[in-house]
Amino acid sequence: MFDPNHSRFASFSIVSTLPDQAIDNVWFIIDNDLQHVFPLSNLIKFNLVNSDGKLSYDFIQGNELVATFDSPYPYDNSYPKSLVVYDSGNRQIIATPSEINI
Repeated sequence: MFDPNHSRFASFSIVSTLPDQAIDNVWFIIDNDLQHVFPLSNLIKFNLVNSDGKLSYDFIQGNELVATFDSPYPYDNSYPKSLVVYDSGNRQIIATPSEINI
């Protein structure tokens, strides 16, 4: 699950609202902070939050906050409030919850 060697994408909605570095940071968090630390299903949810003007990612499992990951990137109110990362087994995509009917 979430093998970094599989194809990875971001939806148009994500690409058009988040900077490339913020998108890349999602993959970094999955590969370096979540894998082998938390049990992961094929669907991961993050809330994007304003932490003193910087973007933070709240990792949510079962509707509960599990961990927060700070970033050096500025927060912008135009960012989506949450995003999901789905692994189909062959491909992985970052999207908004509404794009994959969640």
